[in-house]
Amino acid sequence: MSPSHRVVIAVFPDVDLLDVTGPAEVFALANRESGGRAGYEVRLAAPDAGPVRTAAGVRLVADLAFGEVGAAVDTLLVPGAVRPGPDGPLARVDEDVVEWVRATAPHARRIASVCVGAHLLAAAGLLDGRRATTHWSTAAQLAAEHPRVRVDADPIFVRSGRVWTGAGISACMDLALALVAEDHGEELALAVARQLVMYLRRQGGQSQFSVPLSRPAAARRDIDELRLFITEHLDGELSAAVLAERMCLSERHFARVFRQETGTSPAAYVEAARVEAARRLLETTDEPLERVAAATGMGSVETLHRAFRKQLDITPASYRRRFRTAS
Repeated sequence: MSPSHRVVIAVFPDVDLLDVTGPAEVFALANRESGGRAGYEVRLAAPDAGPVRTAAGVRLVADLAFGEVGAAVDTLLVPGAVRPGPDGPLARVDEDVVEWVRATAPHARRIASVCVGAHLLAAAGLLDGRRATTHWSTAAQLAAEHPRVRVDADPIFVRSGRVWTGAGISACMDLALALVAEDHGEELALAVARQLVMYLRRQGGQSQFSVPLSRPAAARRDIDELRLFITEHLDGELSAAVLAERMCLSERHFARVFRQETGTSPAAYVEAARVEAARRLLETTDEPLERVAAATGMGSVETLHRAFRKQLDITPASYRRRFRTAS
């Protein structure tokens, strides 16, 4: 059966290996699980055909030089590369790759970036006026360098018309599965996810990181230990007074120290952790909202609703309908 979806993945020196091989594996499994009917043909394109050294030290072999790709592109996939910076990784932007992406994009049915590949799409002008995501560690760089892009560092992928952007490296699998679902439906995408032994096929609106991971480690070890205690006792009494007593501090001093170390108030941190736990229960169980509220320390369905509206701008029931995974 002749391919109906020609996927061209850009590769270049020091590209992140999984950005390339992860989506390629998803498309290959889609072909296998569909008996060949999915029709994906994956080709690697580089400035010059032949071996390309990745950031992992492993060499990939580009099938085509950029100049040989032509206009027959169904999906243009653009991975990324980083370089060390004084405050963490910085996205690398190769002008030759940018020029090729800019020239090739008009011929593609859809364009997708993986991880910091969003910086290449932005440099090519393809994200102007669009909402987009990238790896959380370079989101500030993307926003600063491309103010016309509406950068959202939280989702694992974002779709804006025919342009998709993906988040941190392993999210390339979620992005590729979403592309398969768009082409061939949820059933095939879930069959591929099962073959990959993925815990679940996460939807694009889900967060790149959990509440504990979204805050840097505190300078004070006792605050980090308290954060762990909060995560493990969400159904208990976690008022500022109780937490301050546990820390052997006055409530006022505790609140000041906690904000200094975490960037937020104790109450806001506890609420965010409880909402995250409630999200997991809504995604993976059929527990009624009353039990979800009780298990996460919300106390009542009304409190659960208020917290979801405040943090996610969605009701718990709507969230479950959107993100519930198959039993």
